[in-house]
Amino acid sequence: MQQKRYTKELKQKIIRLHLEEGRTIKSLNQEYHLGHGTLNYWLSELRKECQTNPYVKEVTLSYEESKQLLQENKELKKENEF
Repeated sequence: MQQKRYTKELKQKIIRLHLEEGRTIKSLNQEYHLGHGTLNYWLSELRKECQTNPYVKEVTLSYEESKQLLQENKELKKENEF
C-alpha cells in the first residue's frame, strides 16, 4: 500500500482545526480521508517539537487557550439565554 503525502500547510490546517476549533479526530479523519493513526501521529510529533522549539510551544499554547476561551464563551451564551 502506498502512503499518501500531505503538504505542510494541510497538516497545519488540520491540526489547527483540532486544537483551536475543537474538531474531533474522527471527524477530521473522515473529512480529509486520513489514515487511522495519521492525525494522532502528527499531534505526537507536534508535542515532541514543542519540547524543543519555543516558538511552536507558544503557538500551540495559544491554540489551546483559544479553544478554552471559545468553550467558555459558548457556556456564557447559554447561561445568558436563560
